[in-house]
Amino acid sequence: MKWSRAWWIAVILLVFSGTAFVLLTENVAISGSSTALSEAGWRANFSTPLDTDAIEKGAVYLTDATGQKLELDMQLANGGRTLEIPDITSGNYKLHVTKAALSNSFLKSLSINQLEFTIQDEVQNLAGEEELRTYFTRLLKLQKDNPFYRGFGEGVEEAEDSASSDAGGIGGSNDHSSTNNQVEGIDEGDIVQTDGDYLYSVSESRVTISDIRDPENMELAAIVKFDKETYPEKLFLSNDTLAVISNRFSLMETDDEAEMESFMPYSGITVVSLYDVSSPGNPKLVREFGNEGSFNNARLSNGILHYVSNVFPNYWILEERPDIELRPNFFDSKQGGEFEPLPYEDLTILPGTMEGSYSVITSLNLETQASNEISTKGFLGGNEQLYMSEQHLYLTASAFETAEGEFGDTTMWVPQQADTEIFKFDLKGISVEFTASARVRGSLLNQFSMDEFEGHFRLATTEGVAWQPASQPKNHLFILNEQLEQVGSVENLAPSERIYSVRFMGEKAYMVTFRETDPLFAIDVSNPSAPQVLGELKIPGFSNYLHPLDETHLIGFGYETKIEPVKGGGEPRIVTGGMKLSLFDVSDMSNPKETDTEIIGGPGTYSALQYDHKALFRHEQQSLFGFPVSIYQGDGMEYIEFEAEGALVYSITAEGIELSADLTQASDQPYEDWNTSVQRIAYAKDALYTVANSEIKSYRLSDFEPLDTLPLR
Repeated sequence: MKWSRAWWIAVILLVFSGTAFVLLTENVAISGSSTALSEAGWRANFSTPLDTDAIEKGAVYLTDATGQKLELDMQLANGGRTLEIPDITSGNYKLHVTKAALSNSFLKSLSINQLEFTIQDEVQNLAGEEELRTYFTRLLKLQKDNPFYRGFGEGVEEAEDSASSDAGGIGGSNDHSSTNNQVEGIDEGDIVQTDGDYLYSVSESRVTISDIRDPENMELAAIVKFDKETYPEKLFLSNDTLAVISNRFSLMETDDEAEMESFMPYSGITVVSLYDVSSPGNPKLVREFGNEGSFNNARLSNGILHYVSNVFPNYWILEERPDIELRPNFFDSKQGGEFEPLPYEDLTILPGTMEGSYSVITSLNLETQASNEISTKGFLGGNEQLYMSEQHLYLTASAFETAEGEFGDTTMWVPQQADTEIFKFDLKGISVEFTASARVRGSLLNQFSMDEFEGHFRLATTEGVAWQPASQPKNHLFILNEQLEQVGSVENLAPSERIYSVRFMGEKAYMVTFRETDPLFAIDVSNPSAPQVLGELKIPGFSNYLHPLDETHLIGFGYETKIEPVKGGGEPRIVTGGMKLSLFDVSDMSNPKETDTEIIGGPGTYSALQYDHKALFRHEQQSLFGFPVSIYQGDGMEYIEFEAEGALVYSITAEGIELSADLTQASDQPYEDWNTSVQRIAYAKDALYTVANSEIKSYRLSDFEPLDTLPLR
């Protein structure tokens, strides 16, 4: 078979754009986790389908540790590409797949015809160096046989409630604003924090502390500087402690040529810097700790900070450097500040995963930050989304299967994102212990696709992927018990559409899907074993963030859309217009209504709120909601023109949406200025503040008259 140059270029571009397509050769890759829990069963995936009768004719079978052939219930699913063994006891096993199992005679050999794995009744920590090297050696071989193999997860964020999610973290203190958290009492941190007297904000590689006690005469109290390779990502303020979580990047210092020629010339470090801000004008660094790897997310609950990072060890040079350190390294200024590998007893292989990265979870009590012990544990298995309640932390990762591509006469297979792996951890103080795992069909949109309520964990997923032509998206809602066993579901909602936003509110759930119109589904989840859709509302546009106004009303933030016919026929185009605010009345869940709307700007208009819920400003006592905005106008096709930037504040009540303050400034520039673009809005006492990278502006809260501008440089 001959391949055109253009075809090869297309393959290269697809690979480096993040979508991995792999040519099938005579080798067939088999992937399966080395460790799994007996309660969850075991599964393996194949890069090409096996014969549907491969098990019956003995071409696929299991043996135990003694080599004895076993008679177990095994099934081929996913068109012969997945082997499932639902009921299996603890022990060591070996999977055998012979050539006779292949459904395609063109494929003459298997890259792996035996696969060893272990079933455990409970997750166990690593026994030592040999077990860890065996894990990565096996993973390396699997990736050599299939260069584009991925495990279940590959760290992402972007992105929570043990009692109830209906509060949605919308509360704040009476005299100053707080972060718009998903779960009440679980602080997510942000780039801006305030205690009512001082405002702490990230400004590139600095953290500025501004004295806002007199909003008409603001002063820059202090600047916390970091080196140019350190980028603060998130701030937490707990009493007199300011925690700054940063990503630090540096060129790896090594004399080893093989290591320098490896995939990553730079190493990433997650750093937590703790400052005593009892005197905000003179912040003092009291402790600094962290680990190698990139920061993913963090939460603060009852004074205890938990953060998660992704660590990718250099296992790809294992053959050239068999003595390479494969454990995550961590440091603590209290212990001298030198990097040390985590002890083997603090490392665990998450069940059901075969992933080349760690999820490292670190915990510290900020109330005794200078002296308290730090808990750091590494779990082999990637993580993407994070959800946390007071008692539990959940990590999720994408589980990839394979499907044959439909690309003319080419013989290819493409990864198909099919499932989501969930890993549940118990939280007791700074102790983090893995307790359960599960797998559900479909992928998560963000952290709001998850929720914990009265002992049950709920998830909303979209099944189907854009690059698989035969895949029609469909949407599901799953309810799991404390052991993460499925007890109820609503499946196959809105075929051909995908989820754009989700909000759980106690015994109610709301889901927005979109393709041409915006269906808002109102779902009763009061009975975990029998959730049901009660109502559906179809309107133009879509909401990509839902926020609870009260028990019977939701605010939707998203875009308006319109359908434009295509000349000569064909499927009409969906054109996105201005930013859209919607007020939904869900007092009658069987008949949800959109009672008011507001359209802002034209095509190209956007707000940080549409991808980061923490950009929403709330003042519940005055029913005020605001957000940063960049306004564009145009027809969405031939031209788009930048018009203004700043912030908008609305009064939103059950009666409707009304503009309270337009804090935008018109501009004759072709695009917005990053330094002066508003990133967050906050309030303290009787003043409102807009925070940008280079300045803070204050306004009188009663009438939004300008008071002062504080340069941050």
